[in-house]
Amino acid sequence: MNRAMLDLWVGAFVALGFAALMFLAMQVADVSSEGTRGATITLYARFDDIGGLKVKAPVKSAGVVVGRVTSIGFDDKMYQASVEIEMQQRYVFPKDSSLKILTAGLLGEQYLGIEPGASEQNLVAGATITQTQSAIVLETLISQFLYSKAADASDAPAAK
Repeated sequence: MNRAMLDLWVGAFVALGFAALMFLAMQVADVSSEGTRGATITLYARFDDIGGLKVKAPVKSAGVVVGRVTSIGFDDKMYQASVEIEMQQRYVFPKDSSLKILTAGLLGEQYLGIEPGASEQNLVAGATITQTQSAIVLETLISQFLYSKAADASDAPAAK
C-alpha cells in the first residue's frame, strides 16, 4: 500500500469519526433540525426573568417533550421577556395551564415545564399562557442567603 492510499484511508476514518461524534452530540443535546414533528400550534407567555432559557429549548410535561421554544424577545411595554412556543397539536392542555422555567440538574440547561390546569376549555393557537413562574437564578438565591445571614448576625446581641 503506497503512502497516498494510506493517507486517504486515514482521512476517511477521521471524517467518519467526526461525523459520528457530531451525531452523538446532537442526540445528547436533543437538538434536531426538524424541530417538532407533526402539526403544531403557537402559544405565547411572558416571564419576569428567563434566566438562561434559549431558543429551541424543550417544553416538557411529565418528562415528555411536547414542544419547543421558537423565539425569545423583550416586551418594552410590560418590561418582561416574551416567549413564543411551538407545541405539538396532538397534545392538548387546558386553558388554565401554567408554565415554569426549570433546570435539568443542578447547573444544567433550562427548559419549560407545562403543568395542566383543570379548565374545561383548551389552549388554542395564538393563546397566551398567563400563569408563569420565572427562572430561579442561582446568584439571586446566594445573595439572598448571604443578606439574610448578615441581617441575622447584626440582630444578634453582642457577646460580653
